[in-house]
Amino acid sequence: MKETLTTIVLQVIERTPQWVRHDLESKEPAVRIRAEETLAAMIAAALDGVSALPVN
Repeated sequence: MKETLTTIVLQVIERTPQWVRHDLESKEPAVRIRAEETLAAMIAAALDGVSALPVN
C-alpha cells in the first residue's frame, strides 16, 4: 500500500501545472499558500479516487 501511495503522489507531482510549481517558490505568502492548497487538493483527489477502487 505504501508503494501505491508513493506512486500516486509522484504521478500528481509529475502533472502539476507550471504555475503551481512557480508559485510554490514565491516569497509572497498568499501566493505560496494558494499553490500549496492547490497541490494538496490535487493529491487528495487522487488518493480519494484510489480509495474508491475495490480492494482485491
